[in-house]
Amino acid sequence: MQLEDFERSLHLPAPPAGLSLALQALWYARTDDWDRAHDITQPGGPALDWVHAYLHRVEGDLANAAYWYRRAGKPVATIPLDEEWVELAKVFLQSEKNG
Repeated sequence: MQLEDFERSLHLPAPPAGLSLALQALWYARTDDWDRAHDITQPGGPALDWVHAYLHRVEGDLANAAYWYRRAGKPVATIPLDEEWVELAKVFLQSEKNG
């Protein structure tokens, strides 16, 4: 799936079948269902921790976000939230493509 396809899917009632948990969480985050996105990240692991960090940035809880960036092994993001969402989506879409 390409980024454009993923973005077009945002009008659907649910994320496309077969997406990784990280992409599902990003899908719900972008459709303003923060709680569902947050729940999806709970199992943890580097990818989910990175999305978890992004979600806490969205929430405005920067200290908590910093904790999750550290757990994910990523630097704390300072780019605009929309740009970070696109960056995350591209990384995880590419990962699925190469998977």
